[in-house]
Amino acid sequence: MSSTNSAVQSVSTDLHAVPLTIEGLSVLHQMFRFRWPGWRKLSPSRQQEIAREAAAALSKPEEAGQSAIYSLLGHKGDLLLLHYRDSFEELNAAELQLNRTELQEYLEPMHSYLSIIELGLYDSSVKLYRQLTERGVAPHSEEWNKEVEDTMERQRQAMRPRLYPKIPDSKYLCFYPMDRKRGEQLNWYTLPIEERQRQMEEHGMVGRRYAGKVQQIITGSIGFDDWEWGVDLFAPDPLVFKKLIYEMRFDQVSAEYAAFGQFFVGVRCPIGKLSEWLGISG
Repeated sequence: MSSTNSAVQSVSTDLHAVPLTIEGLSVLHQMFRFRWPGWRKLSPSRQQEIAREAAAALSKPEEAGQSAIYSLLGHKGDLLLLHYRDSFEELNAAELQLNRTELQEYLEPMHSYLSIIELGLYDSSVKLYRQLTERGVAPHSEEWNKEVEDTMERQRQAMRPRLYPKIPDSKYLCFYPMDRKRGEQLNWYTLPIEERQRQMEEHGMVGRRYAGKVQQIITGSIGFDDWEWGVDLFAPDPLVFKKLIYEMRFDQVSAEYAAFGQFFVGVRCPIGKLSEWLGISG
């Protein structure tokens, strides 16, 4: 028997399986290809008018949310717009606001991703579930639900800065979606919660070694989009993306259970400099 299988079988299987999560800001990534041929046919004055209108629309959310622009590298698109809002309704309003600008005529949608900032509480979940099980509290009973909600509320208050962050002003962004495998041979969701906690703790130790070099924001998308999580990495040097993700490939949870979608890498374009990106001089 492999050491991995031994480890899995050595933990108890009687704890509630689903880890607690707490959620914060709603997040939308929009990827566009820019229609340069049509744009170049416009007069400089017309380009200026359109650019000013778009910049104003993207700057307005300062009171209700945040938006940021990234110039994408490669063939997957030209622009990535990142929106943070308090609700999906406000994300929809952000989409509509952009759609109503004349710049939208030159933006061809290539991809999008809808999610919500999420923190998984594996450690707290295992501790709480173990305590409740030892006391004989039935899952989903009134007492169970009350203690779960009390735990989540304490965590929401303690983790509020991480649930409601500002979009980092780092120069580079790397975004990718990911899943945990659930195939015939390996299925993350059939592992006991204590084993998943152990693997996630090992996984998190790698990320903590990169503190100060890269900022990571995890968003949950189960039920919202085609993958289970979205990952945003922000850094002043893009090389750290390669080093961090490469190192993480060697921990157990990534090596055995991770599946990755497309990667998008972009350079931050301040909203006030949108005209420069559009090639407008003067």
